[in-house]
Amino acid sequence: MHEATIAQLAQELKSRKISSQELTKHFLERISRLDADLNAFITITQNDALAQAKAADARLASGEGTPLTGIPIAHKDIFCTKGVKTSCGSRMLDNFISPYDATVVARLKQAGAVMLGKTNMDEFAMGSSNETSFYGPAHNPWDRDTVPGGSSGGSAAAVAARMACGATGTDTGGSIRQPAAFSGVTGVKPTYGRVSRYGIVAFASSLDQAGTLTRTAEDAALMLQIMSGPDELDSTALPNLVPDFCKALKDPWENITIGVPDNFFDKDLDPNNAQLIRDALSVFEKLGATIKEIHLENIHLSVPVYYVVAPAEASSNLSRFDGIRYGYRAEGESGDLAEFYMRTRGEGFGAEVKRRILMGTYVLSAGYYDAYYLQAQKIRQLISQDFSRAFEDVDLIAGPTAPTPAFSIGQKINDPIQMYLNDIYTIGAPLAGLPALSTPCGLVNNLPVGLQLIGPHLSEERLLKAAHYFQQETDWHTLVPPGYFE
Repeated sequence: MHEATIAQLAQELKSRKISSQELTKHFLERISRLDADLNAFITITQNDALAQAKAADARLASGEGTPLTGIPIAHKDIFCTKGVKTSCGSRMLDNFISPYDATVVARLKQAGAVMLGKTNMDEFAMGSSNETSFYGPAHNPWDRDTVPGGSSGGSAAAVAARMACGATGTDTGGSIRQPAAFSGVTGVKPTYGRVSRYGIVAFASSLDQAGTLTRTAEDAALMLQIMSGPDELDSTALPNLVPDFCKALKDPWENITIGVPDNFFDKDLDPNNAQLIRDALSVFEKLGATIKEIHLENIHLSVPVYYVVAPAEASSNLSRFDGIRYGYRAEGESGDLAEFYMRTRGEGFGAEVKRRILMGTYVLSAGYYDAYYLQAQKIRQLISQDFSRAFEDVDLIAGPTAPTPAFSIGQKINDPIQMYLNDIYTIGAPLAGLPALSTPCGLVNNLPVGLQLIGPHLSEERLLKAAHYFQQETDWHTLVPPGYFE
């Protein structure tokens, strides 16, 4: 059962060949057996999952339901889940039980999806390897000595190891697409505002976007169909009606022009990764696409811009965690409120979160706001304009998702600059608010490599269709990490 896709299982459930309770028990057993070596889950909601599966079976028996009714999924532990711990991978929220569901969680629950649990992540989504989690790093099923990517590493590992049919994630600078590439799954970051951010614990509010990690583009379309749409609880959610993503996959192929930025094939890109990207582009050429080299004038500034803007927003968003209202609280009496705040935040936050709070506070300070934050926002607009000009001539942009395959746990954790450069190809899309995805396109040293596709605003249909057709021509997305087939 764990080898089937969401689309395949939906048909099995609809025809009553299997039950959601059988399916859910199967995945819970796999989690129990496999997750000790992967640490992909922070919380496993076994009782709730079985109750939801029973309700899903009753719904299916009555002829009701959606394609996701009875499908076992997992949520990144940054989404608020009513009555279940929402930790954000941090000691600061280790004891926080959310009193409400995030909109994404509520919509998937309403559709009948079964929540298996909450997945591991970099603390407050700050990281590219899942090593900053208070609960320890998640491990890559392809090689447990390597990282699964971050910050949605737990979700990627869970889907790759077939411990969940699909999972939610969030992408601020590449945190869905990079772990998808490292773990050999399909990761989709929609247009900013396509999916509501209500109930997502904020890292950088102008960048954070919910998305999916699944085996296939078709499965991603099924999940995004439910997750997307306007939300009166989120003022940044777009009012646009949601197109039929699944129908778009069935439409005949239309010859498109794919732009390939020369900037992406630089000295930072592993030559083996580069060759696999070129091989993937040749698949699109065989389908009838035109490949055109383009140049993004300011994309080389995306990393420094991101690491001004994102920490600045993080320093503001994380100011609410003070030990007074909820979350971690430093022990011992203190007559000085400021000293209590410092002890609570010093003990509750990990090193990477503290580093970004300090950076963010610095660039927002009176003497440096104009020189750093304001300047970064101006360059952000230039990057967005570069993409807009490119999309006047091309339909999609393609390139590598990450410069290398997954690296070893511990290899870069003490070198923040090298860690930040892992997102060199993914940061541009969220800075411009664009939709993007990563699909598996090969193996280097038995580790997955991802092809990234970026589209104009609200072009999820085109992106998913392109990835779907690519996956019909290749089998990289079907590969299972050694030892996880049975």
